Order: sequence, then structure tokens, then C-alpha cells
Amino acid sequence: MKTTKYFIPSLISLLQNLTQSMSLEVRYQQLLQAWSALFLCDACVLLKLENDTLIPQASMGLNKGFMGRRFEVVDHPRLERIMKTQGVVRFSANSTLPDPYDGLIDTPDGHYGHLNVHDCMGAKLYLEGRIWGVITLDALSPDCFNTHQKDQLEAFLRLTEVVIKTGHLVERLARQVRYQEQITTSLLVDSQMPDMLGESPVMSALSKEIKLLAPSDLNALIVGESGVGKELVAHTIHYQSNRNEMPFVAVNCAALPESLVESELFGHLAGAFSGAHKDRLGKFELAHKGTFFLDEVGELPLSVQAKLLRVLQSGELQRVGSDKNHYVDVRIIAATNRDLKQEIIAGRFRADLYHRLNVYPLNVPPLRERGNDILLLANHFLARLQRQFGANSLCLTQAAQDVLLCYEWMGNVRELEHVLSRAALKAIARFEYYARIVTLDVSDLNLNNVLSAIGAVQLSDAMPVMESTVTLKQATERFQREYIQQQIERQQGNRAAAATQLGIARGNLHRLMKRLGI
Repeated sequence: MKTTKYFIPSLISLLQNLTQSMSLEVRYQQLLQAWSALFLCDACVLLKLENDTLIPQASMGLNKGFMGRRFEVVDHPRLERIMKTQGVVRFSANSTLPDPYDGLIDTPDGHYGHLNVHDCMGAKLYLEGRIWGVITLDALSPDCFNTHQKDQLEAFLRLTEVVIKTGHLVERLARQVRYQEQITTSLLVDSQMPDMLGESPVMSALSKEIKLLAPSDLNALIVGESGVGKELVAHTIHYQSNRNEMPFVAVNCAALPESLVESELFGHLAGAFSGAHKDRLGKFELAHKGTFFLDEVGELPLSVQAKLLRVLQSGELQRVGSDKNHYVDVRIIAATNRDLKQEIIAGRFRADLYHRLNVYPLNVPPLRERGNDILLLANHFLARLQRQFGANSLCLTQAAQDVLLCYEWMGNVRELEHVLSRAALKAIARFEYYARIVTLDVSDLNLNNVLSAIGAVQLSDAMPVMESTVTLKQATERFQREYIQQQIERQQGNRAAAATQLGIARGNLHRLMKRLGI
């Protein structure tokens, strides 16, 4: 038998395939190399059956564009016979049935032959009792495949099925490992995430709302200015919910480039776009069974909003570059500092998406409305900074506390934390690290050049005489009104120029004027 001497080497090649770690594409290609070496064929193809269509998975001896072809079984008599026949099917050189690969086989002279007469055979492959696909062999020489090779062919068919099954198991395990790696990366959140601190009436009311909402599994929309702690509220909802043992995945929509938003949310397949070197799960799939937090959701492009709406409606999504649906079960918590109703009127946000997100609205109050919570948070931050900087006790002078209470905090809790971080460094440098108590004073806060603190810091000469019954806050606000109006008059009504002169952002000036009734 002419192929006997090739049987053992080809068999060893197949067995080695089983023991090595490689991609499915490489595994299939090595599989065909073993077939080709044993049966001395000119072309060998592995095709997978999907919805009555055979799709090439690997090929040898055919032109480069072959892998893009699809073979409807009913349109190809030879493939149809293979699919209907048990065991190996051989088509002799004088078979009148058209060969699906005619004109596609690479000839020895490097040209693709328009062949009508050649030897071919094929067989079905099974995976877990179901037809997985077929393998076909073609030869340019008639009578290349003789009947004496039948036993070897049957043996190779069974081994091929084992190789395919092994490849699928390895690929499945690899996907699970990648999934767990991505889950781990996504869930590396700050282990020092602070509790929601606050004893003011507005924060007590918010805490009650969260306690009511958390176990319900309803979607929520958190609104509030930048820096008020919307993500902390979302975390609190998650940890008080029935999903608290599952992932909490957060994404800042404002920080994503528009070209990558869809990939970040829904994932992508390798090769879906430039730079997509491997398959990647999106944030939605990483949050399966858990909570997905969409921060600054008002920044999402309209095209992505439509796809997000579909996920909210049906739980189905498609990765970029794929037409396959994936199902996810997630609770959505969204947050924004925009007025989404105005965004809808402006045509920048979908009304139907807004209503899907705004099932339970939550409003996080700005820091300036939280009264003595400012000092509560300040002491919390100082305790953390004390550990971070390795300093001794950090505390505030009474004057510094007064300034903190009078300051507008347009950047809210985030701004308070940053101000105290800078102040702590300055105070430590002034007192030296060995000092038993490091006291932060007004000069360390460096707020006396900001409009909101002008009335409370070193302005006694400029402040008009007021009756003794006026509180510090009332006196500060009165001075602020007069000082802002004075600056606007000096700039001939130009608010942008006045804001520049005052050293604050135009938007902050607008909000401050609104609060002061100017």
C-alpha cells in the first residue's frame, strides 16, 4: 500500500496536535497537514456546518480567497451526498457530479486549474453525537484514492473528531480564563472606598431613598453636580442590593473616545477594527448578574444610545464585528451632571432611553447645602491623609473651619478633598514631620483668593459695619452680592470678563449669582 509508510508519521502528528496549546486556526491547519501527508492529496478542506451551510475553517491547496466562500449544501451535489451518507464517500474521476472546488485548486505551475476530472472523497465529522461538518480531499491525478486506504481513513476520521473536540474544549477554557482576567481587572476598585458620610437632613433623606431602592433591582438615574459623589451613591446601592456578591462595573462615558465607546460597552472580535488584536468582552458582559454604572451617561453619542436602549429592552447585545447575539442580565445605574430633559429638547439625548434609565431618580445634593457635613468630611479626609503622609495628628483651626463652612465648593466633595490634600502638605512642611500636632490654618487652605471665601477671610477692613445679629454666613453673602455687582459694573456688564477678574469659571459665577439672587 503506497501510503503505509506515511501512516505512522501522520498519526504521530495528529497525536502531537492534541498535546499542544494553540489557536483553533493553527490546530486545524496542522490537522490538514497530517491528512495531506498521509493521502498525498492536492487539496484538503475542513468545513463546519451552520444552518445548512458549510463554512471553511481551514484549507490547503486552494486559492487564498477560498476561505471567504460559503457552500449551501443543496447547491452542491457532492457535498449533499456526503452529508446524506454514512461513512466515507468517494467520487471517482469519471463522476458526472460537479466538484465544488473546480477552478480553485492550485496547480503545480502556480496557476489555478479549471479541473473537471480529478479524484476526490469526503466524510462527515461528528461532535458529541451531532454532525459538526465535513472534511474533503481532492487530487489532480485520477485514482489517487484507492479502496485500500479505507481503514486508514476511518481511523483518521475518528482522530480528527477528537482533535476538533479537544480544540473546542481548550478554546472554551481559554475564553473562561480571559473572561476571569478581564473581570478581575475591571473589579480592581479602590478597597478604601469610603462610606457615605453625612448627618445633614438632605443626606439623611438620600440614605433613606437608597435603602428603599437598593433591594428592588430597579434602574436608577443619579443626578447632581460634578464631584458630589454620584459613583459612591451607585456603589452604596450595589452593596445594599441582592447583587452585592456579583460584579460592580463602572465606566465613565465622558472619558471614552467616541470611536471606542461601542467597543468598550459591548466588546469586539479580533480584527473588527484597527488595533483589535484579540477578542474582548465589553463592560456589559463583565457586569453580567451584577451592576453596571454608567457615569456621565449624557455624554454618550446618539448612535450608541440606540444600541444601549436595545440592551435595556431585551438584554441582548452584539460585539463589534459580530452578528451573534449575547444575553446579559445587569442592573443599570446611570449618573449625569447634565439636565437630560434639556438635552432631549436639544436633540442630544433620546427620550426613550431617558425614561428607561430614569425609573428611580436620585438627586445628590451639592456640598454647600450640607452644612456641618463639610466638617465631618474634612475630618474624614484628614484622617486618611494622616495615614497617607505618615504624619501625626492633623487638625483644623477654628478660623479654617469657618472658611470651609463659608466656601461655595463648586467642585463639591472632590474639591474639598483636593484642597485639604494641598493644605496638609503645606502644614506638614511648616510644622516638620516630628511635630506632635499639625494644625491646618486659613493660609494653608489658600482659599482667600477665591470669591466664595472673600467675606470670611482677612476682609474685615473692606466689610461694611453690620448689626451684631447678622451671622457670618449672612455677612459673607451680603459682601459677595455687593462685590460681584461691583465687578460686573466695572466690566460694563460683561459677565465673562467679570468672572475672569474674580478668578472663577463663568459657569460658577452664573450659579453663584443665581444662589445669591443677583
